[in-house]
Amino acid sequence: MKFGISARSSSKEVMELVNQTVKFLEPEHEVLLEPEIAKKIGRKGTDVDNMRADIIIAIGGDGTVLRALQHTKAPVFAVNTGSLGFLTEVSPDEMFYALERIVQKDYIIDERIKLKTVMNGERLFDSTNEVVIHTSQIAKIRHFQIFIDDELVDSVRADGIIVATPTGSTCYAMSVGSPILVPGLSAFVIVPIAPFKLSARPMVISSESRIEIKLYEPRKNCTVVLDGQYNVKMTPKDSLVISISEEKAKFVRFGQDFYRKIKEKFGI
Repeated sequence: MKFGISARSSSKEVMELVNQTVKFLEPEHEVLLEPEIAKKIGRKGTDVDNMRADIIIAIGGDGTVLRALQHTKAPVFAVNTGSLGFLTEVSPDEMFYALERIVQKDYIIDERIKLKTVMNGERLFDSTNEVVIHTSQIAKIRHFQIFIDDELVDSVRADGIIVATPTGSTCYAMSVGSPILVPGLSAFVIVPIAPFKLSARPMVISSESRIEIKLYEPRKNCTVVLDGQYNVKMTPKDSLVISISEEKAKFVRFGQDFYRKIKEKFGI
């Protein structure tokens, strides 16, 4: 098998795990490393986009996992060295037993829908969790218009708007009042952030819908953030369209434990 490794090179704990993983897999399996971590152990690096691996091993927190998913179509096996690790599958203590199972093909692929984001006709990175349109100035609300399939469904003044997948419904969206959506559900949730409107509530819609967000006020900009990894300026003249991506986020799993994770991570 061919494995790629994506990790936080600034962490000594992570780099130790990277070294152990390389030793565990080689020479029977090919291992490719991101440039930053490869440099630290004296090897040639490969960008995740170019790895063409069977499986990407993401060692870190949820941010590391999301970054890997933005750059690969391969399944991601996530090892948690972060604080929450809701998207991860195993702890460092469980990692090598899990790798043995992967080598033996004893795992499942958990596919999740992703968001496709197009600004002014240009496609940005796909998002596994969410697209956030947020005011660029602290404590300055903006007036947003939300269109679904070309119909204006809401006009609201707020700090921002979140469009999330079921995977992202347990992230930023949940913290501002989103319901939790089961991962396999083919739906999106649209959530205003601190809306100045009593009737403004999260809205769950079909993932087959086309969402367009517009800024209603002139000369007031926002920032569009994709999975907390990539951001771009948005002006009232810009067109931002969000829909379902043809690509899926793929996670290496050893069982379906979504409800157990909800209880453990969020204390429900």
